[in-house]
Amino acid sequence: MPTKSFEDRLARLEQVAESLKDGKIPLEEAIALFEEGSKLAKTLEKELARVERKVQVLSGEESETGDPVLGLFPELDPDEAETDR
Repeated sequence: MPTKSFEDRLARLEQVAESLKDGKIPLEEAIALFEEGSKLAKTLEKELARVERKVQVLSGEESETGDPVLGLFPELDPDEAETDR
């Protein structure tokens, strides 16, 4: 069975969260959904970190903290936003 796409897994995580927020499911099912949601969140977080690092490497830029520099997207860079004010 092929791995589901990032978007499919994110959509499933959103479904799980909505089901848990609804509160109309039995406790055992809620525990199972919580476990599924936790696993999904961890795998999605790892994938985002991997992609973030790839962008960082491709852009050839790295901050002092090792975080990617968002120079390609100045509207997302909080330091740039402060200097423009």
